[in-house]
Amino acid sequence: MSTLEQFMKGLTDAAPRRGSFHQDISFEEWRAKLADGLTARLGWFPESPAELQPVRLEQVSCPGYIRERIEITTCEGMRMAVYILRPERPLASPAPAVIAVHGHGYGSRDIVGLMADGTERTGPPGLHKDFAVSLVKQGFIVAAPELLGFGDRRLAEDIASGDPAKNSCYRLSTALLLAGQTMAGFRIYENMRVLDYLRTLEEVAPDRIGIMGISGGGLVAGFTAALDERIACAVVSGYAGTFASSILTRHHCLDNYIPGILLEAEMPDLLGLIAPRGLFLESGDTDHLFGPGGARQALDRLRQIYDAAGCSEQVEADFFAGGHEIHGDPAFAWLREQLADERRPV
Repeated sequence: MSTLEQFMKGLTDAAPRRGSFHQDISFEEWRAKLADGLTARLGWFPESPAELQPVRLEQVSCPGYIRERIEITTCEGMRMAVYILRPERPLASPAPAVIAVHGHGYGSRDIVGLMADGTERTGPPGLHKDFAVSLVKQGFIVAAPELLGFGDRRLAEDIASGDPAKNSCYRLSTALLLAGQTMAGFRIYENMRVLDYLRTLEEVAPDRIGIMGISGGGLVAGFTAALDERIACAVVSGYAGTFASSILTRHHCLDNYIPGILLEAEMPDLLGLIAPRGLFLESGDTDHLFGPGGARQALDRLRQIYDAAGCSEQVEADFFAGGHEIHGDPAFAWLREQLADERRPV
């Protein structure tokens, strides 16, 4: 290890992580303090929500479900497209719902069975595995938002490039950072607005809404659930680990970086804010970005936190043979158990 590498490792290792959980403080007091610290690090959230003003953009009948695309206002001056998938046979009435959060790629179309131009998928589904479609076929109502910086929500120069996978993360992230905000915080807040929208729908059970995300979408899903207790449970795929074993080991997209976050806590403690609500981790054994070693460290730490919250059975994981990708079936079964009380066979 070079002198420079040693210096940087020493710097990050020495960050105080003042919000780390310890047994000398009650779980409730710890959670409140760290949630405040995380919110401050993420940057500005509007003091009051804007009117959602939903508008339907399209509606298509698909085998076993209806696919609708709507647009909502997330904050003043900002609109967001969201796919809403409605199953023909929901798990219950009103139905449980899941917010499905895509990672890097070409946006929300990448998880609802579409190509980047909106036509039906003709090739393999890639790392996302069309998991929003899998969820609606489980009987959930699914909301799949278009994260800022992807798909139709890119800067004009990136859209004009002709490459649908060319995102606008870097330039948007730098603009937000200079204004005292973060891309992570903006995306988290916008997913809270998706939750606001779902809770306006009569067919959705408002207390049975979960969230699932992959990679950068795992960051958004995990930290949205950490800060918004209206979310009943969360699946974090291809992200959970430690900053030391992932973000600090290689070049990552700038949207992963939250200034000063190690002054507050490591990633497992931040995800521990979800307790006592359910948390499920997916980790592929050949994931080159967020590997299983860090995920196992995170799970060990999370078990300590969940045990302190009196709900050790509420954190689970699926370590599967595969890479940086959605796995699926165990997580879907767990979501049914969490949101529809469908007990898995012993």
